[in-house]
Amino acid sequence: MTTTTLSPERVRQAVWAVVAVFAVNGMGFATWSSRIPAIKSSLGLDPGQLGVLLMCVSAGSLLGLPAAGSITARIGAVRTVMSGLAVFCVGLVVLGVGTDLAHSAIVTGVGLFLVGLGIGTWDVSMNIQGAAVEQHLGRAIMPWFHAAFSGGTVLMALAAAGLAWAGVPVWVHLTGVALLWPLLGWLSVRGFLPRAVEEADTEATDDEARPSSTSAWREPRTLLIGVVVLVAAMTEGTANDWVSVALVEGYDLPQWAGILGFATFLSAMTIGRLLGTSALDRYGRVPVLRVLFVMAAIGSLLVVFGGPVLAFVGAAIWGVGASLGFPVGMSAASDDPRRAAVRVSVVSTIGYLAFLAGPPFLGFLGNHVGVLHSLLLVGGLAVIALLLVPVTREQRD
Repeated sequence: MTTTTLSPERVRQAVWAVVAVFAVNGMGFATWSSRIPAIKSSLGLDPGQLGVLLMCVSAGSLLGLPAAGSITARIGAVRTVMSGLAVFCVGLVVLGVGTDLAHSAIVTGVGLFLVGLGIGTWDVSMNIQGAAVEQHLGRAIMPWFHAAFSGGTVLMALAAAGLAWAGVPVWVHLTGVALLWPLLGWLSVRGFLPRAVEEADTEATDDEARPSSTSAWREPRTLLIGVVVLVAAMTEGTANDWVSVALVEGYDLPQWAGILGFATFLSAMTIGRLLGTSALDRYGRVPVLRVLFVMAAIGSLLVVFGGPVLAFVGAAIWGVGASLGFPVGMSAASDDPRRAAVRVSVVSTIGYLAFLAGPPFLGFLGNHVGVLHSLLLVGGLAVIALLLVPVTREQRD
């Protein structure tokens, strides 16, 4: 239970602030991920080389993730989010320069590294804030926050499809976002929970109970939740990184159509997250996740074998299936609010290993069996998830 009480109006203000931050984060993420086909084309990369380049994002994220929980506990969610956002925006500019102006994989990799570093720090902090708001509200709402993220990705993916159709250079798109996003971020975080409330919610009753930044790494349940989140992140991240490329190369579709396939996945994932809160409240975490991971596997099979039309249907089913694994994992890691910061940091770090291992592994598979058929990996991941989802069952320490 939380140790402070806020007025319903103040909690609602914090809810909308977190929704806004997640949406801004989602739009920022889709800014660069939606232009992956253009980056691949501009630099003349094969699938394996693209996979290695995308590891730069993961490397940056994995540098920021482990420390983000402690940083948030020390300086607060507002400052941590804004710091991560600033690094992210610098990374976007460098990424655009490397892709379109320098035509350099090295410069592009540096930009991706900074993008990942900023996203990793920002992501953990906003999830910690979201979990705290969920605790004060007293019901499942984390999927709504992740729906806002997904909704943001949809909006930017659709905008990116239009920009790609119009021939707008990647560097212009990315630089424009980098200039605008600090303002949007600052307007969003102003409604976060007061710093005094954050400190009170994480305050232990004695020194022995005070959370340690390393103790959560020795908790079996936390580690297993991390594996569930890793599988969920791999299921989601595979689509984020490769669906547009797979549709373009596997079915000979134009780049804008590939981006629309990506947007279809994101739209379905947004709907799944919006509707998922009521399903979680009614049926519980475990049954809902089991159904969704099966849907993700079925959807990925349709993308691979359904042809160019059914591939879009499959992307939608896959999107719903991938909708709740990550947010439910964050909620499960936050069941005890006193240890939420360190546990979310651990779970996020494990989960983001998917973004480190996923791109090169999918690139390797893509070189040997084609990018489209490499998506069959999602079905195997669903089996692992089905075995582990019971660890997400709600509990209090």
